[in-house]
Amino acid sequence: MTTGPDTVCKSLWKEEKKMKKKVLFGLIAMALLAFPLCVDGTPATRTMIDPIVSTQWLADNMSFPNLVILDVRAPDNYAKGHIPGAINLPGLGNFYLCLFAPDCGLWMEVPEEGALLATLGNAGITGDSLVVVVGRTVDPFACYAIADAARVATTILYAGVENVAILNGGYDKWAAEGKTTSTVAVKPTAVTYTGAVKKAMFVSKDYVEGKIGKSIIVDSRDPEFYFGIGMEPFYTRAGHIPGAKCLPSPWFWILTADKKGVVTYGTWKDINLAREMASAVLGEDTSEEIIAYCGVGGYTSSLWFVLHEVIGYTNVKMYDGSMQEWTADPKAPVVKYRYE
Repeated sequence: MTTGPDTVCKSLWKEEKKMKKKVLFGLIAMALLAFPLCVDGTPATRTMIDPIVSTQWLADNMSFPNLVILDVRAPDNYAKGHIPGAINLPGLGNFYLCLFAPDCGLWMEVPEEGALLATLGNAGITGDSLVVVVGRTVDPFACYAIADAARVATTILYAGVENVAILNGGYDKWAAEGKTTSTVAVKPTAVTYTGAVKKAMFVSKDYVEGKIGKSIIVDSRDPEFYFGIGMEPFYTRAGHIPGAKCLPSPWFWILTADKKGVVTYGTWKDINLAREMASAVLGEDTSEEIIAYCGVGGYTSSLWFVLHEVIGYTNVKMYDGSMQEWTADPKAPVVKYRYE
């Protein structure tokens, strides 16, 4: 049987089409490796790494180029067990200053710029690093523990590192799943970090006062503190800043407990649910200015992180002094028992 020219052309065309598909699928695969997926499977919008990564993602990508696993738990917890390759750098004293001390002024303030950049350099972090922050997510005070990791991640982003993620569930979920752990301390190789801080991320009390009624101000504390029914010990007057909306950071978390009701680990909610909650309170205009605050800055960082890094609001700022600084001024107005 003789094969005509048309038959040969069709055969070559089919082979060419198959080859193009193979190339296309290869490019897609490479893209997925370079741009990991969000916790709900939606594509990442950041440069190289998602803002929240799963324990399985980390387990599968331990050799990812320029990866730095930063364990921010207390040194004794790190010594008992940590993710292999993780370095230990607790949040307090390195990424925020002063906590639970009556004579230190404002709590959880950002370190001086030179000290912060030196901390990053000593940890071996560069502008090209992919930093995964690993925190504690268990009792006591599980929500504060989750907020601690968010505070560290936010501060590293403030320092100019572009690719910073939080490990969903922290070390506690990693250990609960039976993944490999280590007790061998890892000492990083120090480098000189030369990034530029993003000073516009944080705003002052005077700035907030000038934005009342003009920008969206959002209170990230628990509702009872927003309404003034209760009061935390680190500020002096109950209630909220006039015009502030209520969007508690804990609403974005899921606490998993054992049969005795003890929290075993905490994770972040699905991005679609987070987006739905945020848009219902703040609106769908992702470019409008939003100023977040809380009691001293921990929940503030968490809300900033989920709004800016996960959901995609582009103009989110933090009032770091929060209610501790605001209520110290007797002239600063406070509203109680009213939703704005």
